[in-house]
Amino acid sequence: MKNKRRDREYEFTLILSGVDSITPEVEDALFEAGCDDATLAIQCGRPYITFCRAAESAKKALISAIIDVRKAGLDVVRVDDCQLVSQSDIAHRAGLSRQLVHMYISGVRGPGRFPAPIGHLAEGAPLWMWCEVAHWLRTNNMVQDSLLEESETIAAINTVLDVEWMRKQQPKLMKDVTKSIAARTAT
Repeated sequence: MKNKRRDREYEFTLILSGVDSITPEVEDALFEAGCDDATLAIQCGRPYITFCRAAESAKKALISAIIDVRKAGLDVVRVDDCQLVSQSDIAHRAGLSRQLVHMYISGVRGPGRFPAPIGHLAEGAPLWMWCEVAHWLRTNNMVQDSLLEESETIAAINTVLDVEWMRKQQPKLMKDVTKSIAARTAT
């Protein structure tokens, strides 16, 4: 028997495809598939479903929700969470001030060796990989384990979903790129 005392509620949003409008049939299919803890909506023509799911871990909550949505005949494009973050995003996600995050980035405060930005360097608006930042924060005892675990879980799930999507959209391109990269890595 499942120990409900260990479950925690996780709130997250899944971006969907396979539905153009919210109909009673779509809502019924989602409900019958186990999505009775979620709300379906459409924004800018894109359907999404927001969950408040109880589970032992973020991984179990997210994966079970994806499976349930797929049982209803819809496809999940990704978890609505961006892995590229600005200094402001880092402060918000970690519960820190922007000034403190800036001091960590510049090395004025903290243990040093803050992760280097990964994008938008030429534009002067650097972005960091959230997983790298979350790992640095956790390694330096600035956040709880759960923040890092959730970050890594969402990144892994979105990576798999992105690859699935690209394989459907551009199977030949994905095959060629995968083969080329694998050949270069093996040598």
